[in-house]
Amino acid sequence: MSTIKSSAEDLTLNADGSNEIKFQINAVEKASINSSGLLTSTTIDATALTGNLPAIDGSSLTGLTTTGLTTVGTATLNLDGTAESSPAEGDIWYDSGKFYLGTSLSFTGVWSSGGNLATARSALAGAGTQFAGLCMGGTTGSVSNVTEEYNGTSWSSGGNLATAREKLAGAGTQSAGLCMGGTTGSDSNVTEEYDGTSWSAGGNLGTARRTLTGAGTQAAGLCMGGDEYDVTEEYDGTSWSAGGSLASWRQFAAGAGTQTAGLCIGGASSGVANSNATEEYDGTSWSSGGNLGTGRNSLAGAGTQTAGLCMGGDDGSNSNATEEYDGTSWSSGGNLATARKQLAGAGTQSAGLCMGGTDGSSSNVTEEYNAPSNFNKLFSASEGL
Repeated sequence: MSTIKSSAEDLTLNADGSNEIKFQINAVEKASINSSGLLTSTTIDATALTGNLPAIDGSSLTGLTTTGLTTVGTATLNLDGTAESSPAEGDIWYDSGKFYLGTSLSFTGVWSSGGNLATARSALAGAGTQFAGLCMGGTTGSVSNVTEEYNGTSWSSGGNLATAREKLAGAGTQSAGLCMGGTTGSDSNVTEEYDGTSWSAGGNLGTARRTLTGAGTQAAGLCMGGDEYDVTEEYDGTSWSAGGSLASWRQFAAGAGTQTAGLCIGGASSGVANSNATEEYDGTSWSSGGNLGTGRNSLAGAGTQTAGLCMGGDDGSNSNATEEYDGTSWSSGGNLATARKQLAGAGTQSAGLCMGGTDGSSSNVTEEYNAPSNFNKLFSASEGL
């Protein structure tokens, strides 16, 4: 039996048993409610819905038109604080104060301004990290012995080099730094070691040269190229020994990585003013890596052989290009704010640092690179925006 009751406040429709309550206009059914409370309607005007609405399960919606809509698959929006252990593309969830997004899209890193060098200079060397950086030597118009230390915000004076020079190479950390080669007006074989306070003499290079590049640590250093040399040398914390030669001589290249997993990037070589060549070192010999997107010399490098970073340089004019290496190929990163060459680099692919250089005059600019590398794959539950 079905009944209709009314009061001053309510209109009650009752359908007993399995009967349905049906709504009709001109004898045409527009909606119905079954005994389970399920509302079925031929039309719902969403613009007229107000107040607190219950959740709608899209799987039970029927009769929807897709005019003007693009189907991109099924995704989950989860705001209940539960981590997604196996996120799918497009999933969004909230956990422990962060929003998370599951995406395979790639996002480039971004350079931002850091604290300026106290002494503007070019053709300097760099080492360390974004939060504990080191730069040394270079030229202000004359060769410099200046060392500066970075704390992630500002530079402060460190101990001076014993031998002022430019176009030298650097490696190591802020508290265990290494610099080698360069020019004092003539090619230098000088190596110096830094202890976080002062420089002391290390073992001389086998081949004195300028415009070389470096990588590795104070106890396991690497230097390669320079002038018109294909020479590689390895440092054991005391002395240099011969390593495997580069495929061709290169100068004004960038270096990254370690003594047993090094990178030599770009530069200038025989008949090539702006090289796009990359070579990878395995501790014994060099082999070809992926070419740069933009060939250039006088650039800076950072990171590792499988997560490299290079920035700036000269591609015929001052360059702001940044590229990221994955161990196989280079891809574009975020551009430097200040295009320049003969700058120095340090840090990692996801937390890079570059300083100094020249854009026509000696620069004191420092920039910090922060790459949202966790966007490049589906997020795990521990990764946030």
